[in-house]
Amino acid sequence: MAKLVSKTYGDALFELAVESNQLDSFLEEAKGVLSVIGSHDELNRLMNHPKIVKEEKIATLENIFKGRIKDELVGLLRMLVEKDHYNDTTAVLEYFIEQAKEYKHIGTAYVTTVMTLGEIQKANLVEKLLATTDYVEFEMHYEVDPSLIGGMVIRIKDRVVDSSIKSKLATLSSELSKIQLKVGECAP
Repeated sequence: MAKLVSKTYGDALFELAVESNQLDSFLEEAKGVLSVIGSHDELNRLMNHPKIVKEEKIATLENIFKGRIKDELVGLLRMLVEKDHYNDTTAVLEYFIEQAKEYKHIGTAYVTTVMTLGEIQKANLVEKLLATTDYVEFEMHYEVDPSLIGGMVIRIKDRVVDSSIKSKLATLSSELSKIQLKVGECAP
């Protein structure tokens, strides 16, 4: 159900942003709203409290956001509260942001390496990713995982390129165990 809600409202917001030729500003403001919602646990507790009436929740959101973000985004937040979908706000905005980034050909890459990459290495990696994809820009997220032993793992959407030594060792180990089984099967 949450996926249907995020798609329905996210698509509506995306279409509105494109039709009004304001995709960039909608995108930045949606990121801002996500940041506010994600960093204020007390706001989320208030918005999810069963004894607080919807009108008070809507008034709270309007006090926080009205005049700071587009009226259409405030209207979306109001509608999510009215329809009892406030808990889906993050999913709706994340879906919208992903749609907007795809439309603008901005990819998101998650890169895990055994050690922190230098600026030149990062620039070379971005250059290679741009050359091998249809994206014109990348948002890069880097993580360090010493258990990889060497190499790196790159995830873009549902595609994963795993060139880590840890993965290669696991594959080699699996192949060796198959060979041992075959040898054992041949014995009398």
